[in-house]
Amino acid sequence: MSDVENLHAMVIFARVVETLSYTEAAKQLGISKSAVSKEIAALEIRLGAKLLLRTTRKIAVTEVGMTWYHYCARILSEVKSAELFIRRFHEEPTGSLRVVAPVTFGCQCIVPVLNQFVAGNLHVSVDLDLTDRPVNLVDDNLDLAIVIRRDRPEHPHCLPLMDISWGLYAAPAYLERFSAIQRPEDLTRHDFILFRGPAHTISLPFRKEKQKRDIEVRSRFRANNSTALVNSAVAQTGIAYLPDYVALQAVEEGKLCRVLPEWEMDLYKSWILTKENGLIAPRVRLFIAALQKALR
Repeated sequence: MSDVENLHAMVIFARVVETLSYTEAAKQLGISKSAVSKEIAALEIRLGAKLLLRTTRKIAVTEVGMTWYHYCARILSEVKSAELFIRRFHEEPTGSLRVVAPVTFGCQCIVPVLNQFVAGNLHVSVDLDLTDRPVNLVDDNLDLAIVIRRDRPEHPHCLPLMDISWGLYAAPAYLERFSAIQRPEDLTRHDFILFRGPAHTISLPFRKEKQKRDIEVRSRFRANNSTALVNSAVAQTGIAYLPDYVALQAVEEGKLCRVLPEWEMDLYKSWILTKENGLIAPRVRLFIAALQKALR
């Protein structure tokens, strides 16, 4: 029994069941009525079962034939989905690209890629939601979401984007006012600038080779906005604990420098969440590729 032969017969048999007419099935498929009749007869021989009961006036589907039809319908539906996927793959990206991302990460890392993407795809518009609240792709009618987690999200369709490492940053003039910081334990006498949380103290993790430290520090300045934290550190209020990408520009401009750079600290990952793997629109697929290339 040939699988390819049966697949062709499935198409013909399914069309006969749906129309209950050899003549109409042949017309829709663009073949002769006799070809339909021969194909059905050959299929029944290969399967060793009667699928259709045909009289001069009507066609009836047997119980075995109806069960076989349901298998055929599912297979043919998958074939159509595969064809649709390929067709969309080659289509020019169009429509509105609906994206949600965390506020700071979105502003600094996602928006520059979106700007380039829009410039290169004239028929695509962008609807960007920058928020730190939880989102639902379906309920919020989104194409994709960018999230930041320590571990892989519990989502069926997610792709890794980039690692987000954290570090300590301070203004050079601030550090000059104190003795050199040579080890994590030296940090306890300093003031800290931290993202706002439920407590004023935080245990900072440090790793270097096989060494591990957890140093408890107290914040003097807390905020829920990274720009405010960077500005406070530049103003010499204390040492800021920040994602490295947030401090990058200030470091390049000489306004901040990394404290204890030989020690590793927290590491998060950013992820791309999408609704479906199989039928992703061209605009979404191309933007994901652009993101991965830019932020790899």
